[in-house]
Amino acid sequence: MAQAYIVEALRTAGGRRGGALKDWHPADLGAAVLDALVAGSGVDPAAIEDVIVGCVSQAGEQSFHIGRNMVLASSLPDSVPAVTIDRQCGSSQQALHFAAQAVMSGTQDIVIAAGVESMTRVPMGLPTILAMQAGIGIGPWSQAIKDRYGVTEFSQFTGAEMMVDKYGFTRDQLDEFALASHRKAAAATEAGAFAREIVPLKVAGGLHTRDEGIRADATLEGLAGLKTIAPNGRITAGNASQICDGASGVLVVSEAALREHGLTPLARIDQLTVTAGDPVIMLDEPIAATRRALDRSGRNLDEIALYEVNEAFAPVPLAWLQLCGGNPDRLNVNGGAIALGHPLGASGTKLMATLVHALRAKGGRFGLQTMCEGGGIANVTIVERL
Repeated sequence: MAQAYIVEALRTAGGRRGGALKDWHPADLGAAVLDALVAGSGVDPAAIEDVIVGCVSQAGEQSFHIGRNMVLASSLPDSVPAVTIDRQCGSSQQALHFAAQAVMSGTQDIVIAAGVESMTRVPMGLPTILAMQAGIGIGPWSQAIKDRYGVTEFSQFTGAEMMVDKYGFTRDQLDEFALASHRKAAAATEAGAFAREIVPLKVAGGLHTRDEGIRADATLEGLAGLKTIAPNGRITAGNASQICDGASGVLVVSEAALREHGLTPLARIDQLTVTAGDPVIMLDEPIAATRRALDRSGRNLDEIALYEVNEAFAPVPLAWLQLCGGNPDRLNVNGGAIALGHPLGASGTKLMATLVHALRAKGGRFGLQTMCEGGGIANVTIVERL
């Protein structure tokens, strides 16, 4: 089978809601990453055959085909096509899968997979909220769906609490995990671990190059004092991912493109897997997806040097470690979404940028990334550092 290679992987530093990136239109935010991918790789922009963009809240400034608008806002020629996709939190990870599949099939040779989400300018849930407020429709779930699963809605917050119960986690365990995320992210930032992957952006007061959500002074006492989202629950804003503005992307090419354009690969795509399961608890599907990915790859978790498991809520990576038998020292080594933020549609290629550069920095060979997604879906990507 033909191989697919990552030759560049970049992201913006995360912006807090109403923070440093609040004045950036999402099309411009994504365009900055597209431009940086082209500049960093040295590839001829006219040679790019497609741009596949993940975005969850496709309304307002992210409506009317944000992927194409990113291309139009960038320095890429308007001959470069684009498409926008939604696989919820895994949207840009799925964009990477589609890009790799295009290359591996021989259909295309140079494809960008990217993602963008301005959660300040297009708040989470806006597409549904606006329609309901306008009196249009009854919401995203038909009565037949609700009847089938015995629910009135599907909620990630409910799913997170269900995971806490299912796997027996305590509030202290969740908060301890959250604190570790902040400490790892703060240490990585100070050590310059993110410098290679971050695209500097002009903002009021200078350049935005540091993730705004990191709380270097976080304490267990402070986390323990936060109110739970649900009465008598254990999930809080402190042990869940942060609302975040950001964009990210990776440039995926064929072996022929490596030779023709003189490109140097960072990593090879080793395995692409997506699975689906229970849409009510929804968030523990990465466990089954990881098992399938490892089985299909013929590898075991001991061979994986680093893993990025999206920290949508603390029980997600904790359950993944418990059920998959992972080594905590290899998990989200530079912190995760609890500290760095979760810009929804951009998180997939954001995590891949971090994973690829962390593998190179630490000399690891294989890395695994997985993401829980709305509807009980999960993507898993395994890459080999080159």
